[in-house]
Amino acid sequence: MGNRVARGDFEWVYTEQPHTQRRKEILAKYPEIKTLMGPDPHLKWIVSGMVFTQFLACYLVKDLSWKWIFFWAYAFGGCINHSLTLAIHDISHNVAFGNKQAKWNRWFAVFANLPIGIPYSASFKKYHIDHHRYLGGDSLDVDIPTDFEGWFFCTPLRKLLWLFLQPFFYSLRPLYVNPKAITRMEIFNAIVQFSVDLIIYYLWGLKPIIYLIAGTILCMGLHPISGHFIAEHYMFLKGYETYSYYGPLNWLTFNVGYHMEHHDFPSIPGCKLPMVKKIAAEYYDNLPYHQSWIRVLWDFVFDDSISPYSRVKRKCKLAKEN
Repeated sequence: MGNRVARGDFEWVYTEQPHTQRRKEILAKYPEIKTLMGPDPHLKWIVSGMVFTQFLACYLVKDLSWKWIFFWAYAFGGCINHSLTLAIHDISHNVAFGNKQAKWNRWFAVFANLPIGIPYSASFKKYHIDHHRYLGGDSLDVDIPTDFEGWFFCTPLRKLLWLFLQPFFYSLRPLYVNPKAITRMEIFNAIVQFSVDLIIYYLWGLKPIIYLIAGTILCMGLHPISGHFIAEHYMFLKGYETYSYYGPLNWLTFNVGYHMEHHDFPSIPGCKLPMVKKIAAEYYDNLPYHQSWIRVLWDFVFDDSISPYSRVKRKCKLAKEN
């Protein structure tokens, strides 16, 4: 099915990631952007509403047939769960309660994790710091696919399979690429998560648990919202390693589409990233961006110039010291 991808390796570069210098230039010219940094006062209420909506859904689906369990998991519950993973992304930058309340942010991320069904938030935080600090860093940025992924998933059919299996690669890749010791917060995250899972199972049976976990897996795989995984850093144009998306799905994803702006200013909450683009328009208006995450997924599968190898990669100083 289709042509084999010609690319046989990552796009290796020998320059520093571009966001550090861009941040310095933009702040020098527009120091008022610093006023956008700080907590989002609405985030905790929005996330709480989403969590309790999923708990209500658990009660409502407990007597449905299995086909409707999976339908609603993909069409509704999974969308909320995927959105919650992106809320956890925002919370990992301390934008729920601010930098001075770091523990409150960690605990709230565990709460946001509950409908996802499996412990996620503490491990995500541990590795996401490296993604920003060492963007594209060999053996450091676990967002980069492995060599096996780039080598094997090289035809349209295999790339389609890779998209479907993406949740598994995303969660297991760190254990291979850059294994780290388990933290107390990860243990706490797991205990709380599995305790709530057991309570839901005791109250309403197995179907709500399948609804939650299936929704998470299905909607982080082959789903329109999952286009952001590919859109953010896959090299659709040579020389560009981060891309933004300004379409309507940002309403469901805490503006994760404003990804160039986010990497320039990680401490600014998603709700304020459009203001960054507005203030420093000349730094963003001429950059390539995506108009559709569905089109991103289509192009990833059928464009034989794009594959898991289509990522910018660099050797970082820490990687050389290891």
